[in-house]
Amino acid sequence: MYATTVTPRFGDVDGLGHINNTVLGNWFELARNPIFRIFRPDLNLSHETWPLIMARTEYDFTDQLFFQYDVEIRTWIYRIGTKSFTTYHEAWQEGRLCVKGKAVVVHFDFLKNKTTPIPEDKRKLLEEHLFTE
Repeated sequence: MYATTVTPRFGDVDGLGHINNTVLGNWFELARNPIFRIFRPDLNLSHETWPLIMARTEYDFTDQLFFQYDVEIRTWIYRIGTKSFTTYHEAWQEGRLCVKGKAVVVHFDFLKNKTTPIPEDKRKLLEEHLFTE
């Protein structure tokens, strides 16, 4: 598991005083950076070298998030396929699970515009962070 602490910004708050639902996608993406580093340690976003593309995201809001408290994003690998993997995220605030979500990330060759198998060495590193219920 990876853990990332996020301090909400004033602009993250909606008219009801909650963290806006659109913010969680950004926070979960930020929390995927350690996973991205498995594939590109320098995080170089060149089309010639970047090997990942997003295919799907989903979120379930289970409690409210507020401006005045930090949020811990916990990130695991939920599933590993041949050419893709799924991340699982939880957003915790003040001891409460507030949001959970998944993202499907595909191993992709931008030059050939096609999916490619996840290399075995990368697969082993992903396996170290598998989610267990």
